[in-house]
Amino acid sequence: MTPPHDAPSARELVEAVREFLETDVVGALSGRARFHALVAVNALSIAEREMELGAGQAERHRARLAALGFADDAELAAAIRAGEIDGRAAEVKDALVETVRDKLLVANPPYLES
Repeated sequence: MTPPHDAPSARELVEAVREFLETDVVGALSGRARFHALVAVNALSIAEREMELGAGQAERHRARLAALGFADDAELAAAIRAGEIDGRAAEVKDALVETVRDKLLVANPPYLES
């Protein structure tokens, strides 16, 4: 929690709502309402993981881009399109694989298990 805010933190609030939906709501619903409740649980789970992992991932992403010589994703994409880094394909691929891994850790961790 960040000053001047008191407990509970944003993360704790999101977790509480997700747990309530998962434990008390989803089982009591059916059809479309159940589907949307499950979507809400998933969205809150993503938000929780992003709050937990996001700052570290953002820093590592900036470092990967800097190591490649780019300030942001747009510069990297433009260089790729222009063929300016063709001789560095393995280095760029490694950086992109790590970026996708970080995204999946937030969006859908089970995808990394397959």
